[in-house]
Amino acid sequence: MAVPKRRQSKSRQKMRRGASRWRAPIFKNCPECSSKVPSHIACPSCGYYRDRQVIDVEAL
Repeated sequence: MAVPKRRQSKSRQKMRRGASRWRAPIFKNCPECSSKVPSHIACPSCGYYRDRQVIDVEAL
């Protein structure tokens, strides 16, 4: 079994654990209706994604 040769410093340990920290989701404005939408998601209020309508909102 592999065993570390040297102990990791406190700084390196914190850097490793800092990579998995929680980050707030980033929202962007929909170009059609200006509502807040997460990235790579079709807008739930108008149904547009990348300048074309992909969801029929009235059917939902």
